[in-house]
Parts: sequence; C-alpha cells; structure tokens
Amino acid sequence: MKKLDNFSNCLNVLKKADFAFANDDEIYRTGIICQFSITFGLAWKALQEVLKLHGAAGAETGSPREILQLGYKFGFIDEQSVWLTMLKKCNMSVHIYDEDEIYEMLLLIRDSFIPAFDVLKDTLRKKFDEVGEDGV
Repeated sequence: MKKLDNFSNCLNVLKKADFAFANDDEIYRTGIICQFSITFGLAWKALQEVLKLHGAAGAETGSPREILQLGYKFGFIDEQSVWLTMLKKCNMSVHIYDEDEIYEMLLLIRDSFIPAFDVLKDTLRKKFDEVGEDGV
C-alpha cells in the first residue's frame, strides 16, 4: 500500500536524525521538525486508508483529529494522548520561534513521537495484512 510505504520510508528518514548534532545546528533542528511534520501527515493518512480497508464507518472523510480518534476507537492507536499532543505540536510547528520550545519539540519527537510512529507502523502493517491484497 503506497500510503503505508510512504509513511514507513519517511519515518526511517526521521529515525536517522542526529539529535545531538541538532543541539548546535539551527537548520538541522528545523529539518528534524519539518521531517516530523511530514511523517505525521503521512501517518494519519496511512491510518485512514487502513481503517477504510477494515470498513470503519467515518474513515472516508475526516480531519486528522477525527481519524486519530477513530484509530483509537478501533484499537489501531493505543496512546491517544501522545497522538493528540503530536497533532497539536505538528500544527504549531511552523510557528515555533522560542529556542526552549524548539528543544522541547525535539525531545518529544525523539522520546515520544518516533516510538509512537513505530508502533503505528507495525500495527498498520499487521492490520493491512489481515485484509490482504484484495482489500486494496
């Protein structure tokens, strides 16, 4: 599934980020935050596609928040608070100017968001395999 593959590939790039190097390089910090935003966008869209394959009512349309809530309802996401924080931070990421907020964002990406992305990736692969290629 293309959306799931795109999400997985983007996540792999984010996981290669050198967070120690980011401490001393402003443009590198910006790149990590941008890569996070792209990964988040691909994550919720992949979630939406797999939910549709499983026949989840309401998955055809919906905002990222609605898709995340649906994912939680159907057991595709287990840490709803992390994902809602991720949504909030993603929406705010283009307006972060304060260095303390930037460092906080980097810590969240490294310590909370990347692990949550990994869990979602594995869950979506499993859920996609349950419906098989015929579901695409």
